[in-house]
Amino acid sequence: MGSPDLDSLRKMLDDINQQLLVLISKRAEIVQEIGREKQKQGIPRFDPVRESVMLEELVSRNEGPFDDATVRYLFKEIFKASLDLQQKEQKKHLLVTRKRKSEDTVIRIKGIEIGGEKSTIIAGPCTIESYEQMRQVAATLKSLGVTVLRGGAFKSRTSPYDFQGLGLEGLQILQRIAQEFDMITMSEIMSVSDMEIASQYIDIIEIGAKNMQNFSLLKAAGNYQIPVLLKRGMSATLEELLLSAEYIVNCGNNQVILMERGIRTYEKWTRNTLDISAVPILKKESHLPVLVDVSHSTGRKDIVIPCAKAALAAGADGLMVEVHPDPSIALSDAQQQLDFAQFTEFLNEVKRSGLFRQ
Repeated sequence: MGSPDLDSLRKMLDDINQQLLVLISKRAEIVQEIGREKQKQGIPRFDPVRESVMLEELVSRNEGPFDDATVRYLFKEIFKASLDLQQKEQKKHLLVTRKRKSEDTVIRIKGIEIGGEKSTIIAGPCTIESYEQMRQVAATLKSLGVTVLRGGAFKSRTSPYDFQGLGLEGLQILQRIAQEFDMITMSEIMSVSDMEIASQYIDIIEIGAKNMQNFSLLKAAGNYQIPVLLKRGMSATLEELLLSAEYIVNCGNNQVILMERGIRTYEKWTRNTLDISAVPILKKESHLPVLVDVSHSTGRKDIVIPCAKAALAAGADGLMVEVHPDPSIALSDAQQQLDFAQFTEFLNEVKRSGLFRQ
């Protein structure tokens, strides 16, 4: 048995521990309230200036026996735990998460479902080059059972000297072709000023990887009741992708499709690195449909089939692949676009795998 003095000291320590727990819990409740208020006002959760002021105030009042460095360390850990609590609180309330909606969101467009029981294929050229080119692509895709046609009218090219797309003329071509072949259309929009015009010509607005955090564009897309395909940025985390989707949904448009399109790593043998793990994580965390772009993620025609199978095996709701009548003369991304024979083989192999839901 312990001595009476030791037992009483331990009892005092237990009492202080309980008091500390009560105070820390009370502090946590206040932190949560602050986090909610910051979210309302659009203020960043982390305020380094405020943290520095609090630490200096605490150190100035330190009378020992802990030295100042220890006091700083202890309270920095408390501050970090508080910030983590705010982040968990925010994540719990995101509209795009399964904590807010457990069932899958299914996007319905002209009788076609994305995120439903059947897998989706979106195909078409990187860039709309002419009416004749798009008509060839549409006729081939439709004959193979593909109903979602994509093509770039506004192109975000790395070099200002590369072909930038046909703009409005490209959207008009896309609409004309879609009406002729009864297809659903998708094209990338890069500017808020083009959103109104685009909504008149296409069925799905694509927000590309370079614009994933163009918050003005995300808000504008949220103000239109038109489906939006949101690509993951080349260096974006999955949390950042979901927060970008939240901008759209929070503005009133819940028709959002997430797309994994590869991320930038040290690897040079592929254009990007296809993050297969993103698919099951996004499906677990969010109720939104998840598609995979096997063209941009690899940049290689010779591995699109196994990568497409891997994406479907991981739980993807569909695939996007670039198709061109003659890739060798394409005005952009010639090395990754499939010709008609290659796409036919791609589609047949993917369907034969048993992973493509038909």
